[in-house]
Amino acid sequence: MYNQKVKFIYDCSKFVDCEYPSESSCIKHQVHELNDIHKQYGGFPQTYTKDNTKIHQRWWNEEELDFAEIGDLLGMEAITISSIKQPPGQVVPLHRDTFFQLKKKFPKKEQPVRALIMLEDWKVGHFVQHDEAVFTHWLAGDGYIWDTDILHLGANAGMEDKYTLQVSGFIK
Repeated sequence: MYNQKVKFIYDCSKFVDCEYPSESSCIKHQVHELNDIHKQYGGFPQTYTKDNTKIHQRWWNEEELDFAEIGDLLGMEAITISSIKQPPGQVVPLHRDTFFQLKKKFPKKEQPVRALIMLEDWKVGHFVQHDEAVFTHWLAGDGYIWDTDILHLGANAGMEDKYTLQVSGFIK
């Protein structure tokens, strides 16, 4: 199990100020791929719908960002980088990151990890929970790196958008 607190020293405004695509739902794959988590709760709750699990996710490429620099700042090899804008009233239900694409592309590499970085200082109603810990009152650049064993969720019960950065790859 890998779960490490990190501080990402970087100008995060690019990720907040960018154009985001139209909405999508974060539960697309969770409903079918994480049955082991949901089983103990009687299945995936039907009250989680595309209407209350909306996110705007922007995928970045290596022409837009220096993946090596970002990876070095986090102590990892950065393979994919995305940023998410989560509107008020939206939830990312309890899940684990499965890294399906990374495992498929790099079958011989050791356990993949994901860095979750908060892109702005904490605002009322924004939170992330991993295992038993509730993460609030963060500063821009605060975050965690974890592997597939860490169950987590996020919500925006506040009044303003919540912005996060997701960097997936492998620990150096």
